[in-house]
Amino acid sequence: MSNSIGYAALDPSAPLAPYSFSRREVGPNDVRIEILFCGVCHSDLHTARNEWNNTLYPSVPGHEIAGRVSAVGANVSKFKAGDIAGVGCLVDSCRTCSSCGEGLEQYCENGFVGTYNGPAFGGGENTLGGYSDNIVVDEKYVLRINHTDNLAAVAPLLCAGITTYSPLRQWKVGPGQKVGVVGLGGLGHMAVKIANAMGAKVVLFTTSPDKREDALRLGASEVVVSKNKEEMAAHVNSFDFILNTVAAPHNLDAFVNLLKRDATMTLVGAPASPHPSPSVFGLIFKRRRIAGSLIGGIAETQEMLDFCAEHGIVSDIEMIRMQDINEAYERMLKSDVKYRFVIDMATLKQA
Repeated sequence: MSNSIGYAALDPSAPLAPYSFSRREVGPNDVRIEILFCGVCHSDLHTARNEWNNTLYPSVPGHEIAGRVSAVGANVSKFKAGDIAGVGCLVDSCRTCSSCGEGLEQYCENGFVGTYNGPAFGGGENTLGGYSDNIVVDEKYVLRINHTDNLAAVAPLLCAGITTYSPLRQWKVGPGQKVGVVGLGGLGHMAVKIANAMGAKVVLFTTSPDKREDALRLGASEVVVSKNKEEMAAHVNSFDFILNTVAAPHNLDAFVNLLKRDATMTLVGAPASPHPSPSVFGLIFKRRRIAGSLIGGIAETQEMLDFCAEHGIVSDIEMIRMQDINEAYERMLKSDVKYRFVIDMATLKQA
């Protein structure tokens, strides 16, 4: 075992605080990564505060990890010391079920192992994430980062990037399509950038008129204030696909009615309480669909990183010190960030 330091929550009401723990030694198939930057995801907050009622304590959040390889095991062939690498939302899976066999480890039928908070279906050992100085991960679950600069802004791609890229790829978004993105936060701003790079006409839906200028800068062709009935009515029956990134309960019917026949709205936001049930008539009369999507498998996450490197896509970030994480959580609840906090892990050892 090797000594590590990080920040952890010890119970749902406790602020995150310095925490010392042990990582396993590097095994034959392992990669040890010195963590340079770690993005702050809303899932981190949900987990630290046990808002999904499944937290294993102590909880060291963080699954948007970018860093430098410091050691590799004897069997490792894809990485060497000094390489820049990333770790996303999962660090293992059963490797034997049909989903794992198809490269869809995020849907592992036996429960993937999260980068923090242990196996998805419970019952296994806790895992401790990226709010720490290093992490040891099996080579199979480590990602190569090919961006040549701005590594801090690459880190959020490991969750926010793949969470939005995966459904855009699954529903074959591309040139000539009209695509809606609901919400302009950590997920939404990545969805706008990626859908635009895929060649789609992107329309951003927001409740905040003051986000119009930013959405256009990020790649949206048009911005619709969803509280404005006239603006919404102008788009009825016109969308090929809508990606809904909002992580708060809201009425889905207004967006369902904007879909063409046979079109889909996919949900990626995970609210702490359910959305109001949508009206069935908006679905059955146009054969529309409401779907959900998780992150992506390892192969698709690597594909996303390569796509983003090719198109110069990174997250819009605000860098913070590790010591400011509790304040960042409170600001995140108020949507007071454009658009992703990233922790500079060099500050971890500061007083």
